[in-house]
Amino acid sequence: MHLTTYLSAPSFQSPTKLIQNFPTRSTILSSKFLSNHFIFLSKLSTLTSFTCSYSKNKNTNDDDIFQEFSVLSSEVAWEEGSIWSTMGLYFFSLHIPLSFGGLSVVAKIMNQAVLDPQIEAVSILLIQTIELCGAFSLLKYTAKPNYKLASFFQGSKFSKERNWVQAAAVGFGLLALLALLTSFLADRLIGPKDVNNPILKDIISSGSVSGGAVIIVYFFVTPFLEEIVYRGFLLTSLASRMKWQQAVIISSCIFSVAHFSNENSFQLFIIGCILGCSYCWSGNLSSSFVLHSLYNAATLMVTVFS
Repeated sequence: MHLTTYLSAPSFQSPTKLIQNFPTRSTILSSKFLSNHFIFLSKLSTLTSFTCSYSKNKNTNDDDIFQEFSVLSSEVAWEEGSIWSTMGLYFFSLHIPLSFGGLSVVAKIMNQAVLDPQIEAVSILLIQTIELCGAFSLLKYTAKPNYKLASFFQGSKFSKERNWVQAAAVGFGLLALLALLTSFLADRLIGPKDVNNPILKDIISSGSVSGGAVIIVYFFVTPFLEEIVYRGFLLTSLASRMKWQQAVIISSCIFSVAHFSNENSFQLFIIGCILGCSYCWSGNLSSSFVLHSLYNAATLMVTVFS
């Protein structure tokens, strides 16, 4: 049984293609592709509005014991009408352009058809950092005055009663069990799968600079970016207007779509749900960030040493 069958999936690599497949080649997005994703976001926006209306009309004394699982605050920094417009702005002004065009621009500037592994690794780190800074600025600009994004990592008075380290540990255990189960089923149904990634190995082994850049991207920049956007902003905003379970499902769908990986979309959705549940229970984004980083580390180690 090959554990790496699951771990090799680009589930936690950046929401971008440039992180999922080292090295990423120039990809041209057709207008039809962008239109399909815009329609997807529009439909989710409509679904969210309907769900919110339904949730608000339910009896506030609902005895659903699962509602006590989440300690996320009902007060958020973004107006209801700005959630999907902000998400769409992030997608089409930052995420997609940098994901599919970032390395192409670097290659053109460097006048190289194929980038040197060290230059490519550093370029990926730079592109991800630009996306992180852009997302941070966008969320800060669209939030209510005097709101600090750092509050994601501070939690509420209710979340302080719960241990975010424990939440991360339990989440990692669930991901490990999921990896074993998925690997077992994959071996049974389609046979063992080779998860060796020689391109990634070449980038890491090409020098200390490229190796360090990959580690920073996998362990810090990518988890921080994705947790801020998909859990800190999107999940928190949705959970304040509907049941937390519904918010986790919707935000996990967006998280999966953002990776543009059809073959791993279900795995990404499940992982997004586990990250979302970890955040909802602890109320502190540190739990899902650490869980995200740990799983990225496991994915990278399995890929390199397999």
